[in-house]
Amino acid sequence: MQIEPRFSGKNVTVVGLGIEGIDLVRYLTKQGANVIVSDSRQEKDLTEQIKSISDCSPTLSLGKNRSKQMMSSEIIFVSQGVHQNAPFLNTARKNGIEISSMSKLFLQICPVDITAITGSSGKTTTTSLLDKILTKSKINHLTGGNIGIGLLGLLEDITPDSRILIELSHTQLETIDTSPQLSCVTNVTPNHLDRFSWESYVDLKRRIFEFQNIEDTVIFNFDNKICREFSNEAIGNVVYTSRKQNLEKDGVYLQDQKVYALLRQEKLPIINVSDIPLPGAHNIDNVLAASALALQMGVSSEEINEGILNFKGVPHRLESIAIKSGVLYVNDSIATTPERTIAGINSFKQPIVIILGGRDKNLPLNEMANLINLRCRSVITFGEASELYAKSIIDADHQSPPTIDQVESVSDAVITAQKRAKSGDVVLFSPAGTSFDAFRTFEERGFSFADAVLQIGKNF
Repeated sequence: MQIEPRFSGKNVTVVGLGIEGIDLVRYLTKQGANVIVSDSRQEKDLTEQIKSISDCSPTLSLGKNRSKQMMSSEIIFVSQGVHQNAPFLNTARKNGIEISSMSKLFLQICPVDITAITGSSGKTTTTSLLDKILTKSKINHLTGGNIGIGLLGLLEDITPDSRILIELSHTQLETIDTSPQLSCVTNVTPNHLDRFSWESYVDLKRRIFEFQNIEDTVIFNFDNKICREFSNEAIGNVVYTSRKQNLEKDGVYLQDQKVYALLRQEKLPIINVSDIPLPGAHNIDNVLAASALALQMGVSSEEINEGILNFKGVPHRLESIAIKSGVLYVNDSIATTPERTIAGINSFKQPIVIILGGRDKNLPLNEMANLINLRCRSVITFGEASELYAKSIIDADHQSPPTIDQVESVSDAVITAQKRAKSGDVVLFSPAGTSFDAFRTFEERGFSFADAVLQIGKNF
């Protein structure tokens, strides 16, 4: 790994000791920097994280973010989730201190071309699917980012022929000043409006291609209004995907229930929709995006087909957990917005018992509530948003509304769902809210659901 002289002997602060913070501490320490770790959590809540950097010997500043201590740093690196308008960051800026991040630094120093994916939904599945396609085609590549893998730790394994594939969230795009050479925006729809205005959120998604050069390429979902508008702003080459119409230029599209690519005016068959191993129209969108990216990276249509056929999906995303007494239990904990819950419901034709809950993001509920009234046999709500979600379904005022049960916890929801479901039904855990009322991550929440499902039959 190349040493960056600009960090040697310099005082730096890393704010937030999660995946990104650990990645930063390990990298910066190897560069000879004097690292302070600042985290508002107490030491007892960071046992595993501190253990993972014990060989780096940073200075720990825990329990609160101390602005005065940070003023001795030349650069402050913030993890995603740290509010950019936090008082200590505003104070640092006034004092001329640079604010950076894992994603900003990686994009600046990565020695080979980068392929990056963002979007309001679908970005993790698209990234994971493309990773599978690249693996099947034996292309030397490394994958990281918002998918749960620190980026800076990849640097020591990069060779001149490496391809880099990363997933970027809107908050990881917040600080960047360089765009990847090949970018993809799966879609932009209302999300995180509890923290950002709609205009600010759209602006963040724009950054993945905003700094591209004329020789770079960006892939947009033509069916998404914001992505179509983005295409007018792109400096480099634009490639479209579409599930709803044929394309007249290079791209990937759906026609007669088959996925085709148009590459240099040659029409290439990719896969039949019936052969896609993931349920739901939204997963067709993910296949289109991953295929378009793979083609730009030099993968053949035959290799793309093989990669898709061998893809088993991503945990917590319409993940089948078990069939109990003829009822299929599905973990869709990734659904932290009503839109994702709608996509989950539309992925099944069977009667549905749906579990909603968590913390609300101040997003519209009407469309979800109407669909639930039409498609779901029963609704169970839990968590902070339990009353809000139950009320939205009642207020939709359909003639044959589903039964509604409000419970305290995920495990209670599973127990109630078991009582409400009939053989042939799907119990769909698709919360529509974030996990932060009771869990640190949606993954932790998903594991809680899966554990409760696997206990069915043991306690009754």
